[in-house]
Amino acid sequence: MTLTSHAGVKGTPVRLRPLRALCGTAALTLTLPVLFTGQAAAAVPAYSVYLQNYTTGLNAADSGGTVAAHNPKGNEDHQQWTLVAVEGGHRLQNADESDTCLGRSGSSAVTAACGAEGTTWTITPGADSTYTVSVPGTSQYLTGSSSDTSAVQLGSAGDLARWYLTPVTYATTAMPSADRRTLDQVTFLTAHNAFANGADGNFASFPVSLFPNQNHGISQQLSDGVRGFMLDDYTVSGQAVLCHNSCDGVSNPVPLATDVQRIVDFLKANPGQFVTVFLEDYASSDVLRSSLASVSGLSDVLYRPDQEGVATKGWPTMADLAARGKQLLIFSDRTRASDTANGWTTRDTFGVMYQREWTVENYWSMGGGLGDSDWSCYSRWGTGRPLTVDSTAFHPLFVMNHFRDYTISSTAETDNGKLLNRAQGFCTPAARKKPNYLAVDRYDLGSPTPLGTVGTLNTYVLASGQ
Repeated sequence: MTLTSHAGVKGTPVRLRPLRALCGTAALTLTLPVLFTGQAAAAVPAYSVYLQNYTTGLNAADSGGTVAAHNPKGNEDHQQWTLVAVEGGHRLQNADESDTCLGRSGSSAVTAACGAEGTTWTITPGADSTYTVSVPGTSQYLTGSSSDTSAVQLGSAGDLARWYLTPVTYATTAMPSADRRTLDQVTFLTAHNAFANGADGNFASFPVSLFPNQNHGISQQLSDGVRGFMLDDYTVSGQAVLCHNSCDGVSNPVPLATDVQRIVDFLKANPGQFVTVFLEDYASSDVLRSSLASVSGLSDVLYRPDQEGVATKGWPTMADLAARGKQLLIFSDRTRASDTANGWTTRDTFGVMYQREWTVENYWSMGGGLGDSDWSCYSRWGTGRPLTVDSTAFHPLFVMNHFRDYTISSTAETDNGKLLNRAQGFCTPAARKKPNYLAVDRYDLGSPTPLGTVGTLNTYVLASGQ
């Protein structure tokens, strides 16, 4: 199995140790032990893993001889470990460094030559597919730190001493049939700053206006298969309008209601289709409510997970949503606490969900418009809500951002061509879930195209409980 390193466009292949026997399917199904979420893990894995902290979502990495907690970064940061059974326990051998194992020195986690004193560990299955890694015959555990998120050390039991042994490559099974697949099993092509397209109207002042994120208007995006729309709304003259960074100096920005109306009209004409709108939301709740109230037919198609017990029962099937004509989900990046602190009506009272209650999302930037890229995949909202947040009943939707600070067509084309590799090799293990939304700039560029990558991800789901 080869994953491609992504420092800029250099793309140096890194050969990983072979995993277990591959089955000959397009969905890359691996023969791995099945571990069931919500129960004790059945066995210590015999394949390459990330040692991923249950509380923070960060990975244990060799950092020049010290083991530290780093943002998940695939095969680029000495974060992959192979578990080797030895007398008295297991060793965790670094997958891309010769004769280098996880060890200990006093209360510090270090790397050392495999077989050296302090490189044998007791690995014990726990609840929710987690494990503890302890010093044999003692109550000392490998743990994170409550005061320093970068620290990996020896300490006492607790949630910071719980670890996922996250597969480097996940086992998969075929996507359920159309009548059985649920919303959280599906991946949607998503246009970052969909309104900033240079076709529908003005979206920014100079020089930001020189860098449109998309090349086609909203109606064309819908026709092309875009099903997620990231929109930035500001208040101008009491109305929510769409601008990038600021509305200062922007003449005649497009009203939010105009683009939402385009989406609603499309959904009415195309039963069974499903769209999600993500608001980078700078308007008050009263302004937002007033603007959305002017959209004809919105209430007919608006989906309200808060009114259907999704947080305890899980997401519905796509077939159920289609049968009921519930075709549009709207999120705001504001928080319930901020609205309450401002004395505003909460947005969910008029059908706009607080995104942080329903999704997880990786940090948005891979770097500037040119030069090396950062392919690490970690929570936009910090270690307090890591990408790994999950429960047996409810699986947050995973929004995977894949774009730069500035949109340069040649860079976007290169980045989009590597979208599948990053989604499978970097972000899926970082979140322990498949992305539900792939958010890109210039969705029309790349080989394979982002829509092609979405098609690949929609052929499979992850095997449960790994």
